[in-house]
Formats: sequence, structure tokens, C-alpha cells
Amino acid sequence: MAAGETQLYAKVSNKLKGRSSPLLLEPLLAMGFPVHTALKALAATGRKTAEEALAWLHDHCNDPSLDDPIPQEYALFLCPTGPLLEKLQEFWRESKRQCAKNRAHEVFPHVTLCDFFTCEDQKVECLYEALKRAGDRLLGSFPMAVPLALHSSISYLGFFVNGSPADVIREFAMTFATEASLLADCSVKPCTKQLHLTLAHKFYPHHQRALEQLARAIPLGHSCQWTAALYSRDMRFVHYQTLRALFQYKPQNMDELTLRPGDYIFVDPTQQDEASEGWVIGISQRTGCRGFLPENYTDRASESDTWVKHRMYTFSLATDLNSRKDGEASSRCSGEFLPQTARSLSSLQALQATVARKSVLVVRHGERLDQIFGKSWLQQCSTPDGKYYRPDLNFPCSLPRRSRGIKDFENDPPLSSCGIFQSRIAGDALLDSGIRISSVFVSPALRCVQTAKLILEELKLEKKIKIRVEPGIFEWTKWEAGKTTPTLMSLEELKEANFNIDTDYRSLPWACASVKKIKRKENGSW
Repeated sequence: MAAGETQLYAKVSNKLKGRSSPLLLEPLLAMGFPVHTALKALAATGRKTAEEALAWLHDHCNDPSLDDPIPQEYALFLCPTGPLLEKLQEFWRESKRQCAKNRAHEVFPHVTLCDFFTCEDQKVECLYEALKRAGDRLLGSFPMAVPLALHSSISYLGFFVNGSPADVIREFAMTFATEASLLADCSVKPCTKQLHLTLAHKFYPHHQRALEQLARAIPLGHSCQWTAALYSRDMRFVHYQTLRALFQYKPQNMDELTLRPGDYIFVDPTQQDEASEGWVIGISQRTGCRGFLPENYTDRASESDTWVKHRMYTFSLATDLNSRKDGEASSRCSGEFLPQTARSLSSLQALQATVARKSVLVVRHGERLDQIFGKSWLQQCSTPDGKYYRPDLNFPCSLPRRSRGIKDFENDPPLSSCGIFQSRIAGDALLDSGIRISSVFVSPALRCVQTAKLILEELKLEKKIKIRVEPGIFEWTKWEAGKTTPTLMSLEELKEANFNIDTDYRSLPWACASVKKIKRKENGSW
């Protein structure tokens, strides 16, 4: 990693300390991705998981704009949920069927709170904090019901939000804008005009009456839980048309795009002079690559289909406003900021929540010698009298002592120097993530025991947690082609080699059965 990138990462990590950024960034940086590229991938995928960001990076490996410092555009919307949303979506479908598609069909039902604005990739987490703070501040005064009044004109149909509820919602938008400016250094323009939920826009005048009839059939008496949702879009394609691939297409020429069903393609209608009839030039959202594609393999998509949802703040109707203290923190669950009630969880629910947070971390061992130097690796590092020497820097400095000598390492190889380094980095990443380890179970293979020991050393737990050797998780099938099973180090030998082994641990019954089965196979009684 370059010095400049290291400084930038350190700056971002310090500023966002205590949030999810290091946990999301670390796996990407450990794979060698530059900081600015990893941050770009996280922003483009809504900063949900490192896996999604990694998949995005793999798909965009040939994206010519990957290193361009182009931030995402963000907007804040107030969105209905529940029965009201279902009725609005029904209106969307029926109005499109009866009166053709209009401009409102490009976006989901919403009330715009803040127009689109830009935010640097390394400051996106600050936007989430701004949303949480604004929601917490206005939660106590947020209207239990948002009154909607139908308004119709020759080119517009929608619901207006009026009165004191509209004032509270506007105050929420202004609070978010202020917090975003302070925390993320963003210039956000909150909506200060008439708040509205658009039903139809730029439609044919002769469709107005039919649209009004459909709108009046929307029942407004249902209680509705509203959410403030933060979305982003790629600012380069704001004025492009969006196509959705219906079929798979394999390129026949170098200048054609690969299509998968569901891919979105951005097409600039003003830049189609080079395309033959029936073809268009577009840019794939999935890969970032530009090329020709058959137009009849696609269909028109809505503008918001390519937007990415980042976080939501839910204004819960179930919140006890009398018992809630001003400024109380909000919990975050599955990307949503949900207001907490004042100690409403029972002791049983609290116990269930604690149990649900327990996880099993599955870790592969680090790089092993035979994978790098082949099956003859042992001959490369053995002297004629059976002693070990280091022929290459990727060989370890020494090997633990075994009762039968060095030959038993042949089918039970140790970690390479790179494998030792990988294991320590994994432990360091776990330490930074704040994950608490309570028990460690390992395969009896030396490489696995070494990996566990090195991880525990980085976690500063090598003396507190004993390693439990479990034969049941050894990959026996890897050795089925061989004539004999590998000779593994005994617990005594591992302890003598300074591994903190739990000698009181006994293997699980099913694990013992697995060992017996493999032994029977060796004897020809399988």
C-alpha cells in the first residue's frame, strides 16, 4: 500500500472510529485493493457488507472509470410503508395500464425531503450519523398521521402535505441538512416548498380524469409507518435512459457488451450515431464497461431501479413518546435506524438477543508449504542425515520436534512464511473488529493448529484460551487417493512445541465415528 493511501486510510479510520468502516474496509484492504477503490465499492453498494463490495470490485475489474474520483449523488426521501404503500403501488400499476407510462412511474412513491447532493466516499458514514441524529431529534414531535390532500392539474396529480405535520417534516429535512453539512461537509438543500407525493406527472391531458378517479380510490384512512430513506445514484447517468437486460448475450466482437438477465444498461440517446439499426451503445451498471448491445434483448427500466438504498430511519408508531427521553440513542438493525423504546425489552427478549449475537467464525489455514513447493517440498529442506534446513525464505525458520523425525511432516506440512504472515493479519483484523472469541476448535493438522495459535497471539489470548483439537473437522477426503492416512502430531508433541492445547478436551462422538470409518476403509472393510 502506498504511503499516501496509508495516510488516507488512517485518517478515515480515526474519523470513523467506533463505526462499521474498519470492519468493512479491512477485508478489502487485506486483499490488496487501494483505499480509494475500496471506499468507492462500499459507497456504490450501500455500505452493507464487505462481500457485496468485493463482488462489485470483481465485476468492475475492467471498468475504465474505476480510479476516477467521482462520488455518488445522495437524496433523502420520506417513504410510506404497509397498506398505504401497497395501495400506491396498485395505483402505479393500474395507471400505467390504463393511461400509459408517465414521469411518476420512474420513481417509487415518496416525498422528497432533500434534493440530490454529492458526498465524498470516505464521508458516507457521516451521512448515516446525520440521518440518525435528525431522526432522534424530531422523533418526539413527528406526526402520528401524515394528512394527504389530493391535488390535480393539467400535468400533475398527487397528494399535498399541509399544516403543522408538514412543518415538522420540513424541520426534520433542515436538521438533516445541517447535520450533514457539519459531519460530512456536504452542501444539502432541504425541501422548503410544498411537500408532495407525486402520483402522475407529465401525462396526456385526456388521461387526467381517469387518473383522478384512480387516485380517489386510494384509501387514506390506514395508519402508516413512514421511513426516511437515504438513496444514492451514479451522477454520470442522470440524463441517460435505463435499459434492463431480458436475456443473456455473449459478445461476438470485442466492442460488444456481455449481458446477463437483470443487468442494467445506461444509454445516452444523443450518442447513438455509431450504432447500427437494432443496436445501441451503452454502459453496463454491473461492470462499468461500454459497448454495443442488441436492443431487442432489453426493455426500458425505471430511473430508480438503479438507485442504491443506504439507510432508513423509521418513525415508529409503536414508540411510547411519553416515556422516551429526548436525545435517546437509536438502534441499528439490517441497515435501518429504529427508535428505541425506554427499556421495553423483557429479560427473556434480552437473553434471546444475546444468544442471537453469538456466531461461529470459520477460518481456513494459511498458505501451506506443499502448495507452494510441491510434493517434494520435504526433500528440498532435508539434509542427508534427516535434519531440517531453510532453503528458501518462504520456508519457516524451524519445525517442531516429532517423535518419528522429519519424515512425518510429508503429509502433515506446516505453514509457509507467507502463511504465518496471513494468519497474523487475520488475527489483527479480528482484533480491530472488536469480535470476542470464547472458544477455539481446530483440525489436528499442524497447519491448522499453527493458524489458530497465531490468530490467538494477535488477539492477546494465546494464554487465556486453550486450543481444542477436534479430529472431526479434519478434511479426510483430501487423503482418500493416498495409501495411508497422514501421521498427525499427538497432543503431547503439540504441547511440547509450545502450543496451548486443551488436553482435557475429548472429541465429539460423531467425530470419533468419522475417524473409525476412515480406518476401516484403509483395512479394506469399507
